Parts: sequence; structure tokens; C-alpha cells
Amino acid sequence: PTQNRIRMKLSIASLAALLLAVPQATHAFMTPANPSASIRSTSTSLAAATATAADDADADDDLSTQVTKLKRVLAREYITFFDPMETQYYAPSVTFTDPMTSLSGVASYQNNVDMLASRTLMGKVLFEDAGIALHKVTGGEVQEDGKTIGDITTRWTLKLTAKVAPWKPTARFSGISVYKVIQDTSSAVGVSIVNQQDYWDSVNIQPNSGGDYQIVDKGTAIGDFLDQLKPGGFQAKEAAPELPYELLRRGDGYEVRKYPGFTGVRLPYSRRDEGFGSLGAFAKGMSPLGPAIMDVQKDDISDKLMMWPLTFTPPGELEPPVPNDAVEKAGEGQWRTMRVITMPPRVVAVREFTDASMEPVVRKADRELRDILARDGLSPEDDSDDLVRFAQYDAIFSMGRRRGEVWIDLS
Repeated sequence: PTQNRIRMKLSIASLAALLLAVPQATHAFMTPANPSASIRSTSTSLAAATATAADDADADDDLSTQVTKLKRVLAREYITFFDPMETQYYAPSVTFTDPMTSLSGVASYQNNVDMLASRTLMGKVLFEDAGIALHKVTGGEVQEDGKTIGDITTRWTLKLTAKVAPWKPTARFSGISVYKVIQDTSSAVGVSIVNQQDYWDSVNIQPNSGGDYQIVDKGTAIGDFLDQLKPGGFQAKEAAPELPYELLRRGDGYEVRKYPGFTGVRLPYSRRDEGFGSLGAFAKGMSPLGPAIMDVQKDDISDKLMMWPLTFTPPGELEPPVPNDAVEKAGEGQWRTMRVITMPPRVVAVREFTDASMEPVVRKADRELRDILARDGLSPEDDSDDLVRFAQYDAIFSMGRRRGEVWIDLS
């Protein structure tokens, strides 16, 4: 057993050394170009000045067009996981830095990405299901001097499964990449990326700064990564397949998710086990989804509400389908307290807890999440403090490590 534990630790350490080389954002430092505009002498003719101004305007337009194209190229690289990587947009000596690793040169970066994407022999052995979800690309404004380019910033979420480990852990990171870009007249594309700096939401957000990022010690990032590779242990059985969502941020102690609109069935309840039983009987044959979502008003007087999602808005559609059998049953006879409701898309902050969903546990997690949101510069909706909303994923009375969450809608 001791030898097995040693081998496991070595395996995790090896995974860390490889996986943490993942490229995501980068921030480089360069000396700003000197302004090219100079005061024209009074002897310069009006015609010459006008012609020069027109040439400068054309040059500015060309550079802006080149930067716009670069932003489209970056978006395409993320969507395809750099297959191919468009190396003509990178300086030969480009540098890449994230919280755990540093690379120099296009070839090193491309080889690292190909390994993570399982496009190399080693990558095929170690990894699977790697992907980057790009949320937005901003910046890149051409400055007044017509030559200096503002940083380009991408926001993304990365996931990668280490299949070499028997339990196949999936590591997830979210953050930003800051690209330092210069005008490059020697390049056929007119611009070059000279530096990329990645920041992770889980380790690089400076507390109480409004969401600013800072460089941290590599040991902090290594610890964050290794924590994701640990075996999860015996898990409680899920009550139903999970409502899909898009992970927007994996922060320190919380996540931010975007949920699609969905239709659910809701009822007032006094005891959770009774609520589960009633909803289970109502939704029999309807293939309900998890989690069960509970709303408890802070005044302790209003009804507690429990909801099970039934359907969600498919990609390309505007509204979730409404199950006719649910509509026909709700509000009648023994189902008179049931209501079928449609919830709009929403962005929620989530904090997990593993204890049973007792009132002190849930309220403590809610307070902790509100403190975390203030720390990282995120704003809840104005009326979110009127209630505590929590989610339960596991079947009632199930054994094993439980999964509960508190949810707070973000503005």
C-alpha cells in the first residue's frame, strides 16, 4: 500500500508538470512606440499636410483592420483548440506564462497544446476530452499615435481529463489571457503577438480589488491543480440527470454558471422528504432533471418552495418545451398545490457544501458565498438577499459524500 501511495503521488505530480503548462492568457511587457506625429513647420504647405493626414488615416485603418482580423483568428484558435495554430500571428520569440509554467517560442507553445489535445503520442496516453470554451474577446484598440496597440483580452474556460489516473479526474480552469500585440511591418499579417499572460480566476484575483488580477506564487497554483486531481471518494447517488449549464468562472470557493431557460414543476413544502415524494409521484414518467431547487424566505414565515426542472431550452431555440402532461395534471385534485412554471436564462454564483442540507449549514454557506462575491467584485441581484436558494443533487436518504449548493443570482 505504501508503494501504491508513492506511485499515486508521483503520478499526480507528473500530471501537474504537464497539465499546468496549458496556455490560456498572457500578458507581456514592451516599450511603447514613440509617437510618430510631430509638429509641422509653418512652412509646410496645406496640400502636403492634407496628404500626410490622409496617409496616416489610411495607415490607422489598415492597422485597425489587421487587429480585428487577429481577434477573429484568436477566436478561431480557441474554438478549434489550436488546430491549426496560426503561427504567422506570433513573433518567433513570443513568451507564454500562466500561473504554473512559462514557455518561450512558437514551437514550444504549439507542442504543448498538441499534447494536451491528444494530438501527440504522449498526449494520447495522458489526456482526453480537452477543450476551451471562449466567452469573449475584447481590447486591441489602436492608440492615437497610430502605431501602439492596446492589449487584447480573452475570457475562457478550460477543461482536461487526465485519463492516465485510474479515477480519470477532470481539471477545470477559468480566467483571462492578456495578449501584448505590436505592429510588425515585416510580417505579412501586419501585427505580431509578443507575449501572452494567463490569469486563473481560482488563484489570481486580488481580494477586495473589484476583480483585478495579480501574479501569485507558483506553489499556490500547483496546489489548486493538485486538489482537482484527488480521488473523490464514495459519492452519493444522483437523484436525476443534471440540468446542463455553461461554466463561466471557477473561482476560489465558488463557481459562476450560466443556465438555460427551463420549465419545472414547483410546490410548497414543509419537509424535504415529503416534497421529494410528492414531486416524484407527480413527475413519474416525465424524466425530470436535477437538482431539486429550494427557495426559503429569510422571514421564516412564507412558504418554502421546491422545484424540479423538467425540460430546458435546446440550442437554437428561444423557449423550453412545456410538457403537456405536466400542465394537465398541475393544479387539479391531489396535485392542486403543483405549478408548472418557466424560468428565464440566468447567471448564478454557486458554492458547494457536503453536509446534509440542514438550515444552519445552508444559511452559513449562503453568508460565505455573499462574502466571496464581495471579495471578488461580483454583484448579486438586488432582491437576492430576500431568500436563500439551495440545490440538492443526491437522492433523499442516500449514502456517501453529498452534493449540495447554495445559489445566488448575479446582476
